[in-house]
Amino acid sequence: MGLLHIPFPSRLFLTTVNVRRLLLTLILSSLLVACSPRLVNIPFDPGGRSLNSPFADVQPRVSGRYILFVSDRGDSPNIYLYDTIASVLVDLPGLNAIDMVVSSPAMSENGRFIVFCGSRDGQSAIYLYDRDTRQLRNLTENLKATVRNPTITADGSKIAFESSADGQWDILLYNRFGEPIEGITRAPERSSVSQLPELPQP
Repeated sequence: MGLLHIPFPSRLFLTTVNVRRLLLTLILSSLLVACSPRLVNIPFDPGGRSLNSPFADVQPRVSGRYILFVSDRGDSPNIYLYDTIASVLVDLPGLNAIDMVVSSPAMSENGRFIVFCGSRDGQSAIYLYDRDTRQLRNLTENLKATVRNPTITADGSKIAFESSADGQWDILLYNRFGEPIEGITRAPERSSVSQLPELPQP
């Protein structure tokens, strides 16, 4: 008795395998596309009402849906906040001032707190702006030093910045009420001259 050859199930099996491979390839491709970086195309606005403008827009910081940056589209460098979902600039009443030069803005993860360095009459300070209360607080009012480059934690509870209080650049850590956080101290200074052991007296 000869072997019975039925080609149809074999072809059906091969077709099923190919379909599974095709589906797996499509799923992996979609995952790679979703994870790959995408260019956010923000239209140019000659009137300065968007993110891109004819003015100098510098020091961008991204926090969730928001882009925080400094721009000279006003009379002096000011801080601006752009909402990438609503595609509009967000008002920041009480933050910018005519007599203050701002730099190095940073933002908490939820977009509520904005910290930055502001300079008035050559005196620098670290400021914290609360978008909910629209209040501006000088965190380093009692610190007699030059300060710069602030950053803020994701929950907005701590602010770190550089300070020249000890004659060199050190990092200080404050809470959002302008109080230094205890336990952050410098290592003891080492003498540049080695201490020699005392010689016995004759």
